[in-house]
Amino acid sequence: MPKNSYFFLCSFLLFSGLVFGQKKTLQTKSTDTKITIDGKFDESAWKDVDVATDFVMIDPDNGKPAPNERRTEIKIVYDNTAIYIAATLYDDEPQKILKELTLRDIFSTADHFGVLINGYNDGQQEFRFFVSAAGVQQDGVYTESGDEDFSWDAIWDSHVDVTNFGWCVEMKIPYAALRFPSEKKQTWGLNFYREIRRFRQQYSWSLLDRKIANESVQAGILEGIENIKTPTRLFLIPYASQYLYSSKNQKTIGEFKGGMDIKYGINDAFTLDAILIPDFGQTKFDNVELNLTAFEQQFTENRPFFTEGTDLFSKGNLLYTRRIGETPEIEVAENESVIDQPSSIKLINAVKVSGRTKGGLGIGVLNAVTENTGVTVKNDDTGEIRFENIAPVTNYNVFVLDQRFRKNSSVSLINTNVTRNGEFRDANVSAFVWDLNTKKNTYNLSGAFKYSYVNNMADTDDQKGIAANINLGETSGNYRYSIGSVYASKDFDNNDLGINNQTHYHGFYANSNYRTLNPTKIFNSFQAFLNSYTEFDNRTGRIQAGNLNLYFNAYDKQNDYYGFGIYSNPLKVYDFYEPRSFEEQRFVAIPKNVRTYFLYSSNYNRKFAFDINPSITIFDEKDRKNYGILLSPRYRFSDRFSLVYSFTFNRQNNNIGWIDFDDDDNTIFARRNRITYINGMQGKYSINNKMNFNLNLRHYWSYVTNNEILTLMNDGSYVNNTTYTTNKNSNLNLWNLDLTYSWWFAPGSQVSVLYRNNASLFSREFNREFGSNINDALDSENLNHVFSISIRYFIDYNTVKNSKFYKSFTKPKERVHF
Repeated sequence: MPKNSYFFLCSFLLFSGLVFGQKKTLQTKSTDTKITIDGKFDESAWKDVDVATDFVMIDPDNGKPAPNERRTEIKIVYDNTAIYIAATLYDDEPQKILKELTLRDIFSTADHFGVLINGYNDGQQEFRFFVSAAGVQQDGVYTESGDEDFSWDAIWDSHVDVTNFGWCVEMKIPYAALRFPSEKKQTWGLNFYREIRRFRQQYSWSLLDRKIANESVQAGILEGIENIKTPTRLFLIPYASQYLYSSKNQKTIGEFKGGMDIKYGINDAFTLDAILIPDFGQTKFDNVELNLTAFEQQFTENRPFFTEGTDLFSKGNLLYTRRIGETPEIEVAENESVIDQPSSIKLINAVKVSGRTKGGLGIGVLNAVTENTGVTVKNDDTGEIRFENIAPVTNYNVFVLDQRFRKNSSVSLINTNVTRNGEFRDANVSAFVWDLNTKKNTYNLSGAFKYSYVNNMADTDDQKGIAANINLGETSGNYRYSIGSVYASKDFDNNDLGINNQTHYHGFYANSNYRTLNPTKIFNSFQAFLNSYTEFDNRTGRIQAGNLNLYFNAYDKQNDYYGFGIYSNPLKVYDFYEPRSFEEQRFVAIPKNVRTYFLYSSNYNRKFAFDINPSITIFDEKDRKNYGILLSPRYRFSDRFSLVYSFTFNRQNNNIGWIDFDDDDNTIFARRNRITYINGMQGKYSINNKMNFNLNLRHYWSYVTNNEILTLMNDGSYVNNTTYTTNKNSNLNLWNLDLTYSWWFAPGSQVSVLYRNNASLFSREFNREFGSNINDALDSENLNHVFSISIRYFIDYNTVKNSKFYKSFTKPKERVHF
């Protein structure tokens, strides 16, 4: 071959490699034209602007170009206050575009368009703005850990039009909703997203390669923005709420609450959030269960302040925000009762400051203060009254430093501190956390080292403990794996502001999985996982856990979901927590067992869909087994109205667990049967994309009958006990109903109306008939009622500053000369 041919071939290959490695770039331009957000694109500003197109599929056929008949074309312009997006989403069957109405931030059965913006172009964090074909907005923050936080809400404008060629989206995103450096020339990370729901297909402008976990590093580039200023980010959200409480034993009483949320941009990167006199009375109820385990039940955080923008504070898994203002616990004698026990410890105020410097250093500070809380205790025999302080004034603090580098890695220092007023225990926990990825995001080394110090008061000694974990894994491609180890010392304790159930153990694990990145003849997607874990008690060397798990997930060609798994525990293990002994000195033997389950979830695009999830666990012990089933049909009557019903049944036969200690300090167990029924209903009716009615109903009934009393022996076995006669059967009967109306009457401003009733009944003597228990739960004697109206109004300093009223008020007055 001639030399010049070699030169041409090498040059072509080099050029192709460079082109392939280059990121997509979109050029924007400034405009002085006033743009009306109406979905029409008829302003002159939209002429002669670069177009972003050539979308490629994310899922299910990763990398496949979008067909021409369903192509997407996008333009961006900007002015001194905001960027504007005009998106034309072609569809050759516009009458089939799905457009279900829902509450804000809920991705429903609808087509969606989204813009993903990283003002620092550092591959670490994106602000994501989505709108459905029904005009419903969703917004959230994505971080390099792969998490999306949709509790974050911004104020932006959008309009949607469904046309005879598809649909159009026009957006206005103010700079106050974004984060970017204070530089004359801006270069932003940018991507666009489109979901064609009827095909369950997702597309992006810049390819999101499913071989790579971090989506932000795969964004394209937005250029052309110059000479814009970071606006003053000062938002005030005052609120006023009125509550009415009523029950059979208490006449209706009213309570008025008022307060304010404040959001202030300290600079272009850091934001201060504060709540003054908070009100969480309309947050979702907790799904309480009959808890027979040695560990507390963990609840989901539903309070917006503690869910929004908390990705920094979740580093190291040291923070369980439900500790702040948690339900108080008090132990009284059997002949005593608590009068007017509060449902929670009142939060006085809370503040958080978070952000990230240009050099990638994230700084976060969260501080909250709760008030002194006491209860009145009555002696039922003598009538004597005493006051007991169950929680002093307490300060909770979290401090985080998180240094990101190379667009995909970070190291972090975290400290949590709880300081209680007076002679109460204080606690301090620190952690060093690392998350390191290779340049091509193919391998990951992550882990943490944690140190806890608890300053116990009175006669108890201080505690110092450590915990650590390390993980090494391949994170790209069809085949992925990880290996790792965990360790916790006896005195490690982060439960003052975190949640941790186990200590004094070490364990080892190995995980592997396979996934398809493109459809096969049978499946749109398929995943298989194989996991193993072994755990030992540090003090005795006894095995605490030993399991080998295999499970599969798949979507078929009709986008129905299938799951199947086998969780095997092939070794007898020892539980040091169930006996509730001092410093977990005693243990109980857990026999070999195997659990299997099947899950089918039909495509939610259909008006009628359903989920079914049966499972069974069999123990290597006579007649001991668990089985259950979840059934959940759903029907979408229209784009406005839908209902979802769920029914769960679980039964544990010959379960063995702790119930008490006897007078001789023996550990008493019981061989017992447990049966649980859970009925739930969720309903939604949307008047439009700003007004919604929502129903959330739950009836929970679980009861336990102790058939055989046992005494725990020192070797972890048990023998029959014929002398213990105390009734420790349990019956928990719960009812919760929330009916809400929500109206976003102005940007960021909301009226919400809530009617709630609930009942909570616990007994040792009970009727095992389902009808009798639900009648008890709905009996007016047992129901508590709450009716509340809350109004929150969003005030943007920039809007106020530019208003005619503000300008006339602040305009210098002319001097009067005499």
